[in-house]
Amino acid sequence: MKTLDDVDVADKRVLVRVDFNVPLERGRITDDTRIRAALPTIEELRGRGAKLVLASHLGRPKDREPELSLRPAAERLGELIHAPVELAPGVVGDDVRAEAEALEPGDVLMLENVRYEPGETKDDPELARGLAALADVYVNDAFGAAHRAHASTEGVAHLVDQAAAGRLLQREVDTLEGLFRSPRRPLVAVLGGAKVTDKIGVIDRFLEVADALLIGGAMAFPFLSVRGHAIGASKCSEDDLDPARRALAAAERSSCRFELPTDLVLGDRFDAAADVRQLEGVDVPGGWMGLDIGPRTAERYAQDVAAAGTVFWNGPMGAFELEPFAAGTRVVAQAVAGSPAETVVGGGDSAAALQSFGLADKVTHLSTGGGASLELVEGKELPGVEALR
Repeated sequence: MKTLDDVDVADKRVLVRVDFNVPLERGRITDDTRIRAALPTIEELRGRGAKLVLASHLGRPKDREPELSLRPAAERLGELIHAPVELAPGVVGDDVRAEAEALEPGDVLMLENVRYEPGETKDDPELARGLAALADVYVNDAFGAAHRAHASTEGVAHLVDQAAAGRLLQREVDTLEGLFRSPRRPLVAVLGGAKVTDKIGVIDRFLEVADALLIGGAMAFPFLSVRGHAIGASKCSEDDLDPARRALAAAERSSCRFELPTDLVLGDRFDAAADVRQLEGVDVPGGWMGLDIGPRTAERYAQDVAAAGTVFWNGPMGAFELEPFAAGTRVVAQAVAGSPAETVVGGGDSAAALQSFGLADKVTHLSTGGGASLELVEGKELPGVEALR
């Protein structure tokens, strides 16, 4: 994969695909993590005399909703780099191109939300050509969107003279692929979340290479059900049962130790005000649902994490957003944050959990892309990455 080390950007217009898909409340950014993650690439390119044209999506606009404008992101970036960041009047077109051509070295122009253009998510060749016309060099630093074959992530990369990965994308790919090339042993994977079908590819991959695979969250209940345990009203899709059955069979053949919860925290409903009880065991009574791993399971998982050489964690151990059911995720998060191992955390809810517990800066690598990180770990090719090979 080509990186910034392989491109000449001095006095050139560089189109940088960033991931500024930030949360907004009443037009204000509530978490600027993704903008900060792009700063190393942006500052390096400015320092090397590039003229920057930044492209990003925000949300899933159906038209050109003003509340999904990238103006707040442009303003926040300007504050972080202590320089003005102009917002273009659109994504492509004569007016946008004129603003791009007027840039001086070190200047930064932010295009409007690329998903304002319906051709973006269709990898429309005409839109890709319009984007390519804005720049001499293309840099993709949007790992969170790299698993999408869109005009701004894949199509445009083939239409410029030079294309490369930014520092964030480079670090994400190197770190996640490194889990399987040469991990420090033991390699321990902790997987949680809602559905087995969403992560069966990741489960299969770690059963091949990991020393231990620890399962939590609602995803545990299809496995427990297949093993003959009562699961009460716990979340368990019929679609998850066959993948769980196949994964258990694969685990029997694998040298990887496959662990499931041995105690649970139950609620009578999914609510912070629910009645709560701890269950010694995993047979859930009718009318109750498992909403967290129990304290014995959490401690056992924490001990595995503490003894690991490399840890990969993706997915909470329970409904951590509800305080009565946050303890299991908190214990695992604290173990990951305190581990001397190389600790790699997928994006999405795992990142949100670390943020909520104040531990986001205590891990080796916190991925900015939930879906992209899982697909890369599965071994899938990411269109936005392959376009840079």
